[in-house]
Amino acid sequence: MRKASRLFEIIQLLRLAKRPVTAAVMAEALEVTVRSIYRDIAALQAMRVPIEGGRGIGYILRPGFDLPPLMFSIEEMEAIVLSLALVERTGDAALKQAARRVNQKIAGAVPLPLRQAMEGKALYAWGASAPSPEALDLGLVRRAIRDEQKLDLDYRDELGRASARTIRPIALIYYSQTSNIVAWCELRHAIRTFRSDRVEHCAEATGSFKGEGDGLRDLWTSGWAERTA
Repeated sequence: MRKASRLFEIIQLLRLAKRPVTAAVMAEALEVTVRSIYRDIAALQAMRVPIEGGRGIGYILRPGFDLPPLMFSIEEMEAIVLSLALVERTGDAALKQAARRVNQKIAGAVPLPLRQAMEGKALYAWGASAPSPEALDLGLVRRAIRDEQKLDLDYRDELGRASARTIRPIALIYYSQTSNIVAWCELRHAIRTFRSDRVEHCAEATGSFKGEGDGLRDLWTSGWAERTA
């Protein structure tokens, strides 16, 4: 997690807390060291964020400090609730956890009427949930897409044929049964789609494709018109 994101997360943890939060609790929630939390608290205090407390007793956010308000209509809130419910049906474990954190953050930030609409649980995304891929961390794939980092795959196609691929991932498509990685395949020299449940191993490869992602996505989407013409 980048430092800017971590500072925001610390503020959110303190905003939602009903009692002092220790550095150890924050470190566990954010998966960093306690020393990092101490440095982050000091950085926030230097930016005049009104955090009070100390080591051993925990920290609180003094009342009156807030982030910019979230302004949602009832329909927008219902769209968010349903979208988060749909995320819960994917096989992406990290995104599921993120969706739950989003729910908590929004509930702590919006006015009471919208919070009640959000917590009313009147909207559902029904159907079976996609299983998580056994040999693939979808979080790794999403990071590789954002960072334009190449990946090495051990892949087995629908006929059971195994191959080793180096890919430049550009998109993830989530279906009800599985998820597909869209990527430029350096073996085939073309855009290819890889089912996540057929990946037997995945790791970062040497090298990146910085600055190429948008062009590859344009190449991919331009093929849609050709297929539907």
